[in-house]
Amino acid sequence: MAMKIVQAECTSCGDCVPVCPTKSITDKGGIFKIAKDTCTECEGEHDSPKCVEVCPAGDACIVYI
Repeated sequence: MAMKIVQAECTSCGDCVPVCPTKSITDKGGIFKIAKDTCTECEGEHDSPKCVEVCPAGDACIVYI
């Protein structure tokens, strides 16, 4: 599985980028995306996805796919 950023909810703050342990989040002109092939949902490293923990919009912005 992987996480996905809901663009309509994303404020483009970028807080999620530095906390991603797999460096799966990229910024292309203020649009943030999570690479499905490398996102691990932080399993084995943290109790929950770090991106969701730091996101101001929380689980409305970053969802499981």
